[in-house]
Amino acid sequence: MLNLTNITVSFGGRDLYKNISFQINPKDKIGVVGKNGAGKSTMLKLIIGEQKATSGTINMTNSLSIGYLPQEINVNSNEEILNEVLQANKKLLEINRRLDEINKEITTRTDYESESYMTLLTELSDLNEQLIHLDGDNQLKDAELLLKGLGFNQNEINKPYSSFSGGWKMRVELAKLLIQKPGVVLLDEPTNHLDIESIQWLERYLKSYAGIILLISHDKQFLDNITNRTIELANGKLYDYKSNYSKYLQLREEEIVTQIAAKKNQEKMVKHTQELINKFRAKKNKAAFAQSLIKKLDKLEDIEIDQLEKDRIQFQFPEPSHSGKETLKIAGLEKSYGDKQIFKKVDLSIARGEKIALIGKNGMGKSTFIKSIVKDIEFSGNIQLGHQVMMGYFAQDEAHKLDPKKTVFETIDDVAVGEVRKQIRPILGSFLFSGEDIDKKVQVLSGGEKTRLSLCKLLLQPNNFLILDEPTNHLDMASKEILKDALNSYSGTLLLVSHDRGFLDGLTDRVYFIKDQSIKVYHEPVTQFIESYYGNIDEKTEPKKVEVKSTKNKKFQNQQKSIERKITNLEEKQTGLEFELYETSDADKIKNIQDQLSKIKSEIDKNFELLMSVGN
Repeated sequence: MLNLTNITVSFGGRDLYKNISFQINPKDKIGVVGKNGAGKSTMLKLIIGEQKATSGTINMTNSLSIGYLPQEINVNSNEEILNEVLQANKKLLEINRRLDEINKEITTRTDYESESYMTLLTELSDLNEQLIHLDGDNQLKDAELLLKGLGFNQNEINKPYSSFSGGWKMRVELAKLLIQKPGVVLLDEPTNHLDIESIQWLERYLKSYAGIILLISHDKQFLDNITNRTIELANGKLYDYKSNYSKYLQLREEEIVTQIAAKKNQEKMVKHTQELINKFRAKKNKAAFAQSLIKKLDKLEDIEIDQLEKDRIQFQFPEPSHSGKETLKIAGLEKSYGDKQIFKKVDLSIARGEKIALIGKNGMGKSTFIKSIVKDIEFSGNIQLGHQVMMGYFAQDEAHKLDPKKTVFETIDDVAVGEVRKQIRPILGSFLFSGEDIDKKVQVLSGGEKTRLSLCKLLLQPNNFLILDEPTNHLDMASKEILKDALNSYSGTLLLVSHDRGFLDGLTDRVYFIKDQSIKVYHEPVTQFIESYYGNIDEKTEPKKVEVKSTKNKKFQNQQKSIERKITNLEEKQTGLEFELYETSDADKIKNIQDQLSKIKSEIDKNFELLMSVGN
């Protein structure tokens, strides 16, 4: 369906990757991983033709439709966002336009027996079939459901596109892509601008999506919940595993253990062979044998041992200064923007050593709460730091505050004090700055590198109260693990905003949940909170699974298993036919496939009814 063969991409004499090949098949949901700069985004741009490979070929089925969501967008529109989404499906718009033309023409013509009139009727029938296939009658409903799932309220969907911030515009772009239902969906960091609730909705949507998905994400849990295949780009090579991300890591580690063992055996063999060469090369009757051994060594390919992303030096915080038992006290906090009230009479107290996850839907006030604490905005009420509290704050735009003319080394050298000054190079190495990287100017660093440097700079200061607002944005897997390890060992107080559930898991011991202009405190780990709170939401919005009761006898259990296998086979056949629909433009074939799909759907429904009735 989609093949990349011997792809090489070179920049400035350096190969980003060299002669990599892979095939993308129906039902593939692929996580594309690798450290920043490995070429993940470039891979998606190659597939859509936005970028050209230095060499190699990309072949795909002509009728295969592709949808692409980049990390950055540049769309200007004053259209209401609901209409913006509805107008995104160009194929459907064209079908409706042509149907209007044909219907108008039919009403005025009287040559009912002519060949051209019959051709017009055939086209009308074909277009109506395509309209059914695209679910054209339900576009309005689908658009509203997509926007609602991505976090928009009903009263927002008729607001103009231009009135929303960049993060919310990105959600509209995602809805515009999904409503087209392309055969291949390419997503580059789609969760960057989503809150936890919207991420979980998107997970469910993509997990059941009938088409192919190529997904770039640094969110481990998001990848695990969606993908069935992982492609890693590293050191100019491609590693391909038929598993989700967590299983892939396990397989890669096992592979590297095997490589290490093979390398040791090779080294032993080379040493033994060299000893034989030295022993026999001076003897006339053994000289030919020695030469054959020399040729054998010359042809031997050296076994390379791969390095996993997570291989790194550990970072340790400087011990923070001691503070009083109460880190922060908030009394009667209120904040409004115009007519919109964000907080109303919020009272809170944060104790020394607490590690808090601040959670809530986007727009509910997470960043407003933090900016109130650090006095970046005006508010009503009283916010007071405790005795000897030293506060460190990482804002979402923290990377932009770095001095672009300084080097990486100079940036850290400016804040390092005492014994830490002797460890600057190892510390930078732990944040993945090594070799010549430390002499780079800040202005040439990527977004992820600037974020890493900003975090390193903050964490080296002896603050005993850290406030971090989305610190994992733009960080790759390895960088996030470094930060998480550091925060786990941090003995101070932590207030953390993040939508990355895997990052939060095991890091915080309580949740501050923003809802209804207030903040509710939950004394539990964030994973437990998400399961209890958002799990209840899932139960309300998703159909309940049919469960087999343990009290049923073996006969009924066998009957159920037989029906379940039949349903699975029918669903697999349904998916295969749906992909055939994506690939063909032949009207007769479309009609034939749709007839088959209709029969299969009816058969699936009957078997589900039968499954429900078994044993009752």
